[in-house]
Amino acid sequence: MNEGRQTKTGLLETAKTVASRMRANMRRVRQTISHRKGRAASYCDPLRPGQRPQDILAVLILTVGIAVLAFDIPAYPWIRSLPGEYWVTFNAFTDLGKAHWILWSSGLICLFLLALDAEKLIFRLRMTVGVLFTYAGFIFFTVAATGILAIVFKWSLGRARPKLYEELGPVYFDFMALDSDFTSFPSGHSTTIGALAAALALIFPSYRWLIVVAAFWIAFSRVMVGAHFPSDVIAGTLLGVSFTYFVARALARRRIGFTFTPDGHLVPIISARSAKACARSVWHVIMGRRGAIRLGCPAGATPGQTGLAQ
Repeated sequence: MNEGRQTKTGLLETAKTVASRMRANMRRVRQTISHRKGRAASYCDPLRPGQRPQDILAVLILTVGIAVLAFDIPAYPWIRSLPGEYWVTFNAFTDLGKAHWILWSSGLICLFLLALDAEKLIFRLRMTVGVLFTYAGFIFFTVAATGILAIVFKWSLGRARPKLYEELGPVYFDFMALDSDFTSFPSGHSTTIGALAAALALIFPSYRWLIVVAAFWIAFSRVMVGAHFPSDVIAGTLLGVSFTYFVARALARRRIGFTFTPDGHLVPIISARSAKACARSVWHVIMGRRGAIRLGCPAGATPGQTGLAQ
């Protein structure tokens, strides 16, 4: 009986300690972002032609308009004429465009890192914690925000889905219909995969084209399974990509996660060399070749000094 009470008391104390550490870490993150507002205000790098919001809107109107005229009308009859194996193949991976698995994974990573007392860790591990938290939070925010925008647009615009093609045609809109059969534009899956692909391409520029190709097929699968018209997919992808790009620019102005090169290109703030050094350090700790706790770390280190979002 007493052992059970002691175990329960110990678990409660541990939970309180972890919760206190998470609150302290979160305060540190907010302070870091707040302290860098001045840096963002002093930074002046006007958007180049093709990157301005009005330019992106022009691209959206042009590409979606062409898709409506040239691709939406023949797409659904063409898909129905294909063998069933095509649908089975694309349906096998089309749900990679759902947001829940991205939000759960990135959100849990952030919570786990917030619970760490990274002040006690060796330098490379502290750097790894800060980098992982920054990029996981970046992915979580962009996917969640673009998902909300897509939901607002699709439920407000009320475009009929392809399954109503024979009854209503490819360009039927019923504004504020609030019916799932009229939520085709834009594609939510394509918005999510566009945001995720843009985030990953910015974080891992060396793998940019591989990420783009994989994202294309996942987004295009929404057409192949008959859930969306091509214009829905184009609009959703552009929404996800453009929103993520502007968030990354806002972070780069504060030197959080990203930075600008002298010629104005957006790049990860951690170099490839530093990233490899962090990965080696983590691997050595996992394999037991070195300890994770830095030498001389005080036993009562103040929780929350983790270097998150540095």
